[in-house]
Amino acid sequence: MSFWGRIWSFFFPIKVEEDIMKYLIVGLGNVGAEYANTRHNVGFLVVDEIAKKNDAEWKQEGKAMVTKVKHRGRTLVLIKPTTYMNLSGKAVRYWMQKEKIPKDRMLVILDDLNLDFGKLRLRGKGSAGGHNGLKDIDQTTGGNNYARLRIGIGSDFRKGGQSDYVLGEWSSEEESGLAEVLKKATDAVGSFAAIGLGRTMNTVN
Repeated sequence: MSFWGRIWSFFFPIKVEEDIMKYLIVGLGNVGAEYANTRHNVGFLVVDEIAKKNDAEWKQEGKAMVTKVKHRGRTLVLIKPTTYMNLSGKAVRYWMQKEKIPKDRMLVILDDLNLDFGKLRLRGKGSAGGHNGLKDIDQTTGGNNYARLRIGIGSDFRKGGQSDYVLGEWSSEEESGLAEVLKKATDAVGSFAAIGLGRTMNTVN
């Protein structure tokens, strides 16, 4: 944990009472029509897909778009932070406290340049790996001890073109395979809530 993360955690500790039937599912992305179909917003796309399958409607509250769905007896609290990517932690912290959900029942979904397009990687904790959304969540919640589902977006860009690539729209080839990627990711989310992190990692990874 960073120095400022430790300081924040000391003065503003997260106090929650565990609810074993409730899970916080965080899709990372940027708000606004100009970002809607970009690679950096794949986290938004996954929670959108879950909401769509359950006919759930989004509402604006607590620095995020939020909705709830049921899955095998569990309640999934889905959020899309409206703070923009670099300040995602504010929304995450708010909803952890409001819904009394501990970090071991939280899953953050994000894009990853270091994975080939469509490849998934699920971990129970880890470094931010240069992802600003994760960095802010780490600092705001006091550590990196929460599950994250990374979705590969590839790295097919010229030197110095990382930002344009990440914030660029999917290619036609990627578009054709996106539905299958979203299906695998939503299945992974459901599995995480239903049978736990360890068994889901064995399947996803």
